[in-house]
Amino acid sequence: MTVSRFSATRVALAGGIALSSVVLLSGTAFAHVSVQPQGEAAKGGYATVNIKVPNERDDASTVKLEVNFPLDHPLASVMPQPIPGWKAVVTKSKLSKPLELHGKTINEAVSKVTWTADGSKIGPGQFQQFPLSLGQLPEDADQLVLKAIQTYDNKEVVRWIEEQKEGAEEPQNPAPVLKLSAASEDHHGGAAPSATTDGKAGHDEKAAEKETAAADSSDTTARILGVIGILAGVAGVAFGILAGRRRSA
Repeated sequence: MTVSRFSATRVALAGGIALSSVVLLSGTAFAHVSVQPQGEAAKGGYATVNIKVPNERDDASTVKLEVNFPLDHPLASVMPQPIPGWKAVVTKSKLSKPLELHGKTINEAVSKVTWTADGSKIGPGQFQQFPLSLGQLPEDADQLVLKAIQTYDNKEVVRWIEEQKEGAEEPQNPAPVLKLSAASEDHHGGAAPSATTDGKAGHDEKAAEKETAAADSSDTTARILGVIGILAGVAGVAFGILAGRRRSA
């Protein structure tokens, strides 16, 4: 193999790998711990949400998840749904200011929920959803920031605790954020929406479907771009080899 042929092949290979790596890494930016309501999460109401946890490592599995709840907007009730192969522990903390709920004084609120693998785990290329029943949601907040800590079986710990700053780019490890909608009349968000005379429930349901579709579209776009990057790299290698052969001929 001549020097020029070798150089062309090496440059093409390096360029293809670099392009593929950049595109593929841009796709992984979409994969982070997030919180998604089932139906509506209305101010002053109750909601069922899923904590979605993707496994971002190729050589390790997720074996522990800790989700922290803000005590400046305390939730008196946080109930995890049982998940086979996982053990859930709910931790409560004393409130500096008691919470009045349904005529009762609440002196403590849930500060975190911890799931630990007990016969199961989240392997490479997999994700797991951890359902929670929350209530009563605050009436004086537009969102709840639920900081999460993800632990792998190789002892690596990823802290999803960075809050999004207005006008800034998304942080590397953003904290899950639960957006709260306007208060509903019955204060029972999270239940399956029923038909109403003003069509509000149908509108909310369609909005949720559009949001889910948008998220799926973003993930699909990232995967497609990753494949295009790989193909571009392969094409670069082939072009380099062909160009080298033509020069040697």
